[in-house]
Amino acid sequence: MPQKNEYENYIKFVSEALLLAKRIPRYFSKYSNRIYCNHQKLVIYVLMQKLKLTTRGVVSFLRSNPSLCMEFGLLRIPVHTTIVRFVSKIKNIIGLLLGIRQAASVAVDATGFELESKSFYYRNIDKQLFPGFMRKTKRYMKLSIAIDTDTQQIMTYKIRKKLRHDTLDFKHLLKKITCKQVIADKGYDSKTNRKFVINKLRAIPIIPARCHTNFYGYLRGKMKIDGKNYHQRSKVETVFSVIKRKYGSVLRCRSNSTQRVELISKLIAYNLDRKLNYFLLIRGLHQSLKISNYLAF
Repeated sequence: MPQKNEYENYIKFVSEALLLAKRIPRYFSKYSNRIYCNHQKLVIYVLMQKLKLTTRGVVSFLRSNPSLCMEFGLLRIPVHTTIVRFVSKIKNIIGLLLGIRQAASVAVDATGFELESKSFYYRNIDKQLFPGFMRKTKRYMKLSIAIDTDTQQIMTYKIRKKLRHDTLDFKHLLKKITCKQVIADKGYDSKTNRKFVINKLRAIPIIPARCHTNFYGYLRGKMKIDGKNYHQRSKVETVFSVIKRKYGSVLRCRSNSTQRVELISKLIAYNLDRKLNYFLLIRGLHQSLKISNYLAF
């Protein structure tokens, strides 16, 4: 049973997740038995990522916390197969839940998540029997994201199962975003990317050139781009670190589609937690400012 402060955090998290879940249909079919709605199932699955549990584990957690279930109207606890079937059905619509499209400054980067479908022993057993032989397995899933550097929330994403260069996902991440500057590392350095940011986004690309230590290019051939805000790029590394530490760096699902759903749900759980923490920070600063003004008066 969680403690009082922890329980209050769960309630706030569930409430925010339930509001976010309203972006997807309540039921997939008019012939549904309507014991559980899609909103409740999504809350359960995102909560599962927050707690780093399996489907069986989150069902056991809900059974031991009936008051938490009442917060999102869950009168009966579903079996774990209900959650598994739900995951396979939302593979095409779960991406709609990440809908931030405007920011002052955007940072772009990529990382990888390990796949649990093939164990380390399975991948390396033939090495001992046949030196130089490596069993061909897909060891990780690549995730590219664009974040708002002010709030450190994830705006857009791109998931790939195969190894590809970072620049292939650059335009996909930014094509629907409105911003003033785009920050990325040398892996995204190309004339095509810079022209895309300048001409299409009407923003400033802060991307260092590969052959220079401190050069970020020219804006429309006249003004040299200042790289003083390049240090903001490290925030996207912070986001990756938080996601992997809090929600896990391993994807447990077996198929490609369910692995994508699991990874996106981790991003959703991170955004919800970040939103709650950001509001608490703003509220704390506001209260401290009121106290300081009162003491000054």
